[in-house]
Amino acid sequence: MTSIGIMAWIRRKKTVEPAIDNRTFDLLSITIALVLALHASHLPWWLSVGLALILGWRWWQRRQRSGRVPAWLKIPLLALLTLAVVVSYGNIFGREPGTALAVGLLILKLLETETARDVRVGVGFACFALMSALLIDQSLVATVVVAFGLLPALATLRALEPAQQPTSLPRTLLPGLVLLGAAVPIALLAFLLVPRLSEPLWGAPTPDEAHTGLSDSMSPGNFTDLLTDDRPAMRVTFDGAPPPNDLRYFRAYVMWDYDGRSWRRAFVQRSENPAAAAIEVGAAINYSVSLVATHQRVLPALDVALNAPAQARLLPDHEILADKPVNDQLNYTLRSAFRYRLQPELDDRARRLGLQKPIGFNPRTLALAAQWRQRFGNNDSAIVQAALSLFHDGGFRYTLAPAPLGRDSVDDFLFFTHEGFCEHYSSAFTVLMRDAGIPARVVTGYQGGYWNKFGNYLLVRNSDAHAWSEVWLAGRGWVRVDPTGAVRPERVSLGASAAAGDQLSWYRSDWLQGIRNHWDIVNRWWDQGIIGFDSLRQRGLLTPFGVRDVDTATLGLLLAISSVLFIAVGLGWALLRRQPRDGLRTALRELERKLARKGIVRRPSEGPQHYLTRAARALPHQRDELAMLMASYLELRYANDIPAPEPLRAFRRAVKEFRVVSVVK
Repeated sequence: MTSIGIMAWIRRKKTVEPAIDNRTFDLLSITIALVLALHASHLPWWLSVGLALILGWRWWQRRQRSGRVPAWLKIPLLALLTLAVVVSYGNIFGREPGTALAVGLLILKLLETETARDVRVGVGFACFALMSALLIDQSLVATVVVAFGLLPALATLRALEPAQQPTSLPRTLLPGLVLLGAAVPIALLAFLLVPRLSEPLWGAPTPDEAHTGLSDSMSPGNFTDLLTDDRPAMRVTFDGAPPPNDLRYFRAYVMWDYDGRSWRRAFVQRSENPAAAAIEVGAAINYSVSLVATHQRVLPALDVALNAPAQARLLPDHEILADKPVNDQLNYTLRSAFRYRLQPELDDRARRLGLQKPIGFNPRTLALAAQWRQRFGNNDSAIVQAALSLFHDGGFRYTLAPAPLGRDSVDDFLFFTHEGFCEHYSSAFTVLMRDAGIPARVVTGYQGGYWNKFGNYLLVRNSDAHAWSEVWLAGRGWVRVDPTGAVRPERVSLGASAAAGDQLSWYRSDWLQGIRNHWDIVNRWWDQGIIGFDSLRQRGLLTPFGVRDVDTATLGLLLAISSVLFIAVGLGWALLRRQPRDGLRTALRELERKLARKGIVRRPSEGPQHYLTRAARALPHQRDELAMLMASYLELRYANDIPAPEPLRAFRRAVKEFRVVSVVK
């Protein structure tokens, strides 16, 4: 490298990029604040608050004095962010911890943002963080918010362009809206023609949690949050009329093991794979379920399922377990019996499981059950009725905020607190039955739902989660008994919102329920048409156009051809569209025509200044007027990129009023 080249390189290295103005920094801050707001719903609340405070402090600090935040402050904040993510999620890998770390790093990036290069990096990172929100929530609302979240990012990049005049925020965002509209056709082509994947592209591990809240264990009290969760759990369509509300029980888990506090599925049922229990069917129904992602393997089914869909199996208690967790929306078709005799003959193992109980728990409950057995003898049905009468007439009430229970939880519930919801009643009833020598078990799932007559489907929400009991009666087999209905019959006949009573008055308002239930039609269309757009539907969409082999090569070729055609149409429109009218040039041509009629013709190579100077010499009586017109034209044409509207109108008016008096030869 020559000495001149070395000096030039040194000068370039020493060149300091100018700092951005406050408006550009404000737009970037708005972009990052929107990213944080979009992710706040799934971040720990304290992390969201902490990041918001850092963002607000940085905005205020730069308003006071521009400059990067010193490293001695940024490095501890970076270490603290990493520690916070590890403490909250256990690691930094996966969708949730990964997005939390990305949002935190984006806000920390703002601490060192001072130049145009920093802004471009920040905008690119912000767009990535915006898109990562769709890994967690792909609903219609979330998708629209992410799309419009790009507007401040585009406005920030546009603010970096030279000669941008400050305007109001709506005007600043408008060009980005136009760009998004122009991108819609390309996005639609990509949606239709990009090959569908059998698994998500990101493949990141997720915590083993169910959005429905149901699990293979149950402790009285752990349904509280679930019963106020208004999100859809599944949508069900029936071949024919839907069953009445009191038959809309959807079985998920059957629980046998009881340790004095919690119920769990029997270990022997989980570890072995025997055939499903015998059932005598009286009436059955066919239906289809669209299940929201639960990240669990259980598939809820109308009680009692007679078959299992593909890639799932029917367990002995007629539970349905998928081969892998349901991490995406799943559609399956089933046939269930709603009038039946389930397991008319009870084998010794099932009887032993149905009567087992921990020793040393709930002595008063055991004594009460012994009294009933002595009073009613072998009449098991009378004992069942006695327990239901106790709940109905014993001063019990349905509440979502029950008093806490001690070690002998059933004794506390039956003889002291007298309040609870479905978990409390089903657990206490099942313990009473076992203490009385009647095989019993707990079943969890959903009950009720809203029949959407416009969409012709049953909407089952998370708040419809329910727990009930099954008792085995000689000659009848396993019989469903819902003790919650003895305390609050409307829980079964009208649904979860009616049972909540005054505790959820906002939930029961007719207008709000109407809005939610009608809006679900839109959500269902979005889930089926957009989220559920798989390779099968892609093939069905393209077959009418003669595309039968929907392989990757064919789709790639179609996408390339469609994109080229679309780009060609766009370029052709851009090239052929009429150029915007130049009002200043039009006014000058009008002046030229007036002078040409008097013999002063503009030469092809003559500039406007030279031409008007020559015209002034030819018209000495109008020299001052032509000099003023020339000065005005040069000011409007060369002083600014775009002539100001008012001076331009004044120039055009002066040209219109100009009259050539005479020509001096």
